[in-house]
Amino acid sequence: MTKNKTEKDYSTRIAAWLFICAAAVFMMALIGAITRLTESGLSIVEWAPVKGAIPPLNAADWQREFDLYKETPQYIKVNRGMSLEEFKNIYFWEWLHRQWGRIIGLIYALPLLVFWAFGRLPPESKPAFAGILLLGFAQGAMGWLMVKSGLVDLPAVSHYRLAAHLMLAFLIYACLLRMAFAFSLRPDPDAGRVTCLRGGVKLVLGLAVLTMTWGAFVAGLRAGLVYNTFPMMDTHWFPPEMLAHKPVWKSFIEEPATVQFVHRVLGVLTLLSGFWLWSRARGFNPQGRVRLLLNFLPLVLVAQAGIGIVTLLQAVPVALGALHQGGALMVLTVLVWLLHDIPDIRSSK
Repeated sequence: MTKNKTEKDYSTRIAAWLFICAAAVFMMALIGAITRLTESGLSIVEWAPVKGAIPPLNAADWQREFDLYKETPQYIKVNRGMSLEEFKNIYFWEWLHRQWGRIIGLIYALPLLVFWAFGRLPPESKPAFAGILLLGFAQGAMGWLMVKSGLVDLPAVSHYRLAAHLMLAFLIYACLLRMAFAFSLRPDPDAGRVTCLRGGVKLVLGLAVLTMTWGAFVAGLRAGLVYNTFPMMDTHWFPPEMLAHKPVWKSFIEEPATVQFVHRVLGVLTLLSGFWLWSRARGFNPQGRVRLLLNFLPLVLVAQAGIGIVTLLQAVPVALGALHQGGALMVLTVLVWLLHDIPDIRSSK
């Protein structure tokens, strides 16, 4: 009995640690959104994972950083004439973004080392914990590759690398949540009746991930500033730029107006799929948390769509843009939680 109690205590501690890490990644995504929307991401031109933790402390240090920035395409083509005080404002957000990444690395890696060294992790879960750590390293490397792409010719980062950077963050968040749920919440014993709904949850999740990916393309191409009307794009249902781009298929991933259009369509499909899943689930009369989560899913999807539309109509102000990114994480949270709470009975046999 004492052994079981000890194991339960450590499961609770591991779950709490994982939830804290997930919350830190959530906050990181919001900081990243603000960094992007304020166009601060190219203000630090060096990759210094350790030394870079200390910001400039005196006038000479600030001048050095500013002089380095003055050699970048963003300063030369966009911000020429910027004052040192203005530079400090954008520097702050990029420094905070990188610093928060360092903090996440520490609050994940150090407890992991302790739990692992003292044998408190179930053997079957160790590959998953190590995998999340590797994803963290990959995320840091992708972040620098993204910044580096904006320091060469154009005063903007590659929208492909930005999408990879964002979706890696979302993947890490989802993995942390999934592991935290596994250590803290048992699926409802009655939830096995609705195992057939897992396919529907995965469909909504797949559409949501595609919508988020094209949302990252929108951000990277500044496509949210092209058409600021809804549901039509000015007087068009389809952007005329779509067919003008050659080759046409590339317009769906590279032409700003078409990318915004695809993001709109995917957002609507995700919203409709969420209502379809909710309607289908009612016929199974789910109980407990599953019922609450399925009822909450359409609400969070409607809220996210509403925030997205208002953000578009207002030409993407910083606060709304960050809120829209947070809304995407809320949608992801509900879907990951549903996949945990609806057990896959067939695969467990």
